[in-house]
Amino acid sequence: MPERSVPVPLDELDRRIIDTLQGGFPLVEAPYRAVAESLGLDEAELLARLDRMLSERVLTRFGPMFQVERMGGRFVLAALAVPEDRYEAVATLVNALPEVAHNYRREHAMNMWFVLATETAEGIDRAIARIERETGLVVRAFPKEREYFVDMRLQVRGGRHG
Repeated sequence: MPERSVPVPLDELDRRIIDTLQGGFPLVEAPYRAVAESLGLDEAELLARLDRMLSERVLTRFGPMFQVERMGGRFVLAALAVPEDRYEAVATLVNALPEVAHNYRREHAMNMWFVLATETAEGIDRAIARIERETGLVVRAFPKEREYFVDMRLQVRGGRHG
C-alpha cells in the first residue's frame, strides 16, 4: 500500500472516536449506534468518519483480532527478498490475496514482510505456493512459536494536527 507522506488533520471528534474504539467494542445488537451515542453523535456520522479515516489511511485496519488457531486456521509471518525494480508489482500481487492481512516494507535484504492468515492449517502452504508461483520468489515463512499479548493503546487527543 502506498505510504502517506503528510499527516492528515484530525479534529477533536476524530481523536475521541479513535480513543474510544481502542481496546473495546460493545457486543450488542447495534454496536456502532451504541458507540455513536456514547460520543454524542449519530451512527451515520460515526460510520462516515470511520470510512474517511480508513480511506485516508489514518486507520489502516478496523476490526476484531481473532485467535485463528482456535478456529482451526493458521497464520504466519512471511518475508520476500524482492528486487527493487519489481517491488510495486510484487506488492500488488501479494496484496491481492485474501490471505494477506498486513504487508510492510523493510530496509533489509528481505524487504517485504507480510502476515498470512488462513481458515485451515493447509491453507498457508497453498498461499505460499501461489505467491512463489506468481512472483518467482522464495517465501520465507516464520510460524509463531509463542504468543504474547501487548495491550497497547495510543491516546490521540490533543495532538498538533487537529
